[in-house]
Amino acid sequence: LLINQIEAVGLPYVTIELPGQPSMELYEQKMGELTMRLKNEGFTHSAFGDIFLEDLREYREKQLADLGISCVFPLWKRNTSELILEMLDLGFRMLIVSLRADLLPVDFLGREIDRNFIADLPEGVDPCGENGEFHTFCFDGPIFSNPVLFQKGEKVYREYRESGKTMGFWFCDLIPK
Repeated sequence: LLINQIEAVGLPYVTIELPGQPSMELYEQKMGELTMRLKNEGFTHSAFGDIFLEDLREYREKQLADLGISCVFPLWKRNTSELILEMLDLGFRMLIVSLRADLLPVDFLGREIDRNFIADLPEGVDPCGENGEFHTFCFDGPIFSNPVLFQKGEKVYREYRESGKTMGFWFCDLIPK
C-alpha cells in the first residue's frame, strides 16, 4: 500500500528493509547509510509532517545535521483543528488504521475521517492524532493520480510494555486490491 500510495502521488522513492522491532542502533545505521547516498545524489533537505512533538523534531534535526541535511517542518505549530478541516476541504481522504485503546473506542478503527468523525472525538483527543491517539492512512486527494484501492481486513489488539507501563493498541489491517 505504501508503494501504491507513493506511485499515486508520483514521487521517486527508495525503501529500507528493517526487522519488525529494530534496535535504534540498526535504525540509525540504515537511515544514515541511505541519507548519505541521497546526499551524494544531490539531496539537501528532508521534510517532515510533525506538528507538535518537540523532542522528535530535535532528534530529526540532530541526526540530519550530523549528515549535512537541513530539515523542513511545513506543518510545525499549525492549529490541528484548522489543519484537519483544511485537509478535508482540499479533498484528502484518510482512515484510522491504529488507535490507543485507552483514548478511543475500537469503533473508531477503520473509520474514514470526516466532519462527523471530528465531532465524535472525545474531549482531549487531537483531531490530527498528534499526541499518538491514532494513526491514519491517506488513500486519496488532489495530489493523487488515482485513489489507492484497498479493503479493510482484520482488527487486531496488541499490548506493548514500556517503562513498566502496559499500553493497548488496536490495528486495522488494510489489504491492497
